[in-house]
Amino acid sequence: MKNNIDAFLDLVKERNGHEPEFLQAVEEVAETVIPYIVKHDIYYGKNILLRMVEPERLISFRISWVDDQGEIQVNRGYRVQMNSAIGPYKGGLRFHPTVNASILKFLAFEQVFKNSLTTLPMGGGKGGSDFDPKGKSDNEIMRFCHAFMSELFRHIGPNTDVPAGDIGVGGREIGFLFGMYKKLRNEFTGVLTGKGMSWGGSLIRPEATGYGTVYFAEKMLSTKGDDLKSKSVVVSGSGNVAQFAVEKSLQLGAKVLTMSDSSGYIYDADGINTEKLAHVMELKNVKRARIGEYIKKYPNAEFVKGKTPWEVKCDIALPCATQNELNEGDANTLLSNGCICVSEGANMPSTKDAITAFHKAKILFAPGKASNAGGVATSGLEMTQNSLRFNWTREEVDDKLKDIMSNIHDSCIEYGKEEDGYIDYVKGANIAGFVKVADAMLAQGIV
Repeated sequence: MKNNIDAFLDLVKERNGHEPEFLQAVEEVAETVIPYIVKHDIYYGKNILLRMVEPERLISFRISWVDDQGEIQVNRGYRVQMNSAIGPYKGGLRFHPTVNASILKFLAFEQVFKNSLTTLPMGGGKGGSDFDPKGKSDNEIMRFCHAFMSELFRHIGPNTDVPAGDIGVGGREIGFLFGMYKKLRNEFTGVLTGKGMSWGGSLIRPEATGYGTVYFAEKMLSTKGDDLKSKSVVVSGSGNVAQFAVEKSLQLGAKVLTMSDSSGYIYDADGINTEKLAHVMELKNVKRARIGEYIKKYPNAEFVKGKTPWEVKCDIALPCATQNELNEGDANTLLSNGCICVSEGANMPSTKDAITAFHKAKILFAPGKASNAGGVATSGLEMTQNSLRFNWTREEVDDKLKDIMSNIHDSCIEYGKEEDGYIDYVKGANIAGFVKVADAMLAQGIV
């Protein structure tokens, strides 16, 4: 079996040797899916996984725009259309200086499995730019978004590719992008998700990724006869996902101790309650300030500069910032401090060695493709509402989100439960996601 896996990975590395994030994502999937393929004749010998790791289309383009000083700026734009076997490409747009083809291919590859797990008819894609929204005026961001969409619009559509937001792309950016798409196409369609409520958005969409991450943690704990009540929770990040992961944790009775950004983390031993969370939301969403500003209003809290929060003792860890933010050393620290559950809110925030440590300790660990699928699931629900020209209530959308996260959890158990009763959620998520896409690819032939 090891020879089969190594031979596959060698071929992928030969083609993508300069893309470390993508190779990391592929390796994690290959190690769990290839043994399953070998045992099932329907998939064996069809090179299904090799076809999955090659994007159906990778689009790269120049974005020229003018800043407030009248200087011409140039950025790179991308859209990776990974797999459309079960539906139109679906996945976010990321605006961040680190964006490159490797990161977007890894995100698009993960998205294929994540979207499959939701059971909604969505393929996988991802896109973005190396543009940095931080420090830019609203007018600069508008001009950039309009320039970005003036190329992207040729490649997307409600039945082709439906982008959403991601890091650096929130409601403001989606609005600017949608406005230019509508002008260029001369049509009002549900081509972007994460829209404002007055023009096609869905209730619960902003909250969905963070809420879903916590719902998944609650389902994992239930397999041990446990729940979140009175549990201490450490959260990384302070953006959209982290904010609503904190909110839902509080609603379910947990005590949240930390939040963070790239400058460091805050530790509030008294707990970040709803009033304090509202202040964080004002700092990050309105003032666009650094998380360290928190201690000016709450001086009993501590700001730890330049570090991640994994050294803080907790029961539950929710990594909600970015990829590879939690390494093996962090994992061992969490374990030695008694952490019993890790639910990923970001995409691939734990390194391979960290995941190995969690599995060796046999704690509850959920990979992002399962635990943070609530965001794209609710994007799928937004697409449905756009098609119906109808809006469900907040309660209806939240109930559907809970059901989807519960179904994803059940799928992970179906394919990930081991002989000793331990649930390998990574294995379960990878195989469950693979099976639906692979079956569709086989049915559609070699295309």
